Amino acid sequence: MSHRKAKLTPEGRLLIVSRYEQGWKQAHIAAAMGISRKCVRKWLERYATEGPPGMEDRSSRPHHCPTQTSEEVEDRVVELRRSERRGRDWIAAESGVPARTVSRILTRRGLPPLAACDPITGAVIRASWQGAVRYERARPGDLAHMDVKKLGRIPEGGGWRAHGTAASSH
Repeated sequence: MSHRKAKLTPEGRLLIVSRYEQGWKQAHIAAAMGISRKCVRKWLERYATEGPPGMEDRSSRPHHCPTQTSEEVEDRVVELRRSERRGRDWIAAESGVPARTVSRILTRRGLPPLAACDPITGAVIRASWQGAVRYERARPGDLAHMDVKKLGRIPEGGGWRAHGTAASSH
């Protein structure tokens, strides 16, 4: 799915190809669609090599992450957390992994923070933060709210600020 500010959706990319096949010049396609000639050329080349499936959005996720912590090290961190029930700083010193990396590993593996766990059994005893409690209604306007403010009685010509406090006693 394209993001909301994308100039081209998969249908728009196919429109580029169809206009090119109708004999339009790349510069004219670019001007008509409000994109660069380089962008037009990219989609035409991708269509030539991959066909219609090449017009779909691709993931921006990297193909590999060479510096990611290995599975063995992650397993060791998780095992230390489960067996010792200790915090990230202790696990970091014990395993030789930076404390921030230990936190990321524990979060990625779905382990709750120590503050949410029973110190003896390790069972989760506190619910994690869920965010704001929201409510929804079946129809717009079902729940209406109005603030009302009462104004004091101000005499004709202004009150004490205009005439002083002596004038208000009369």
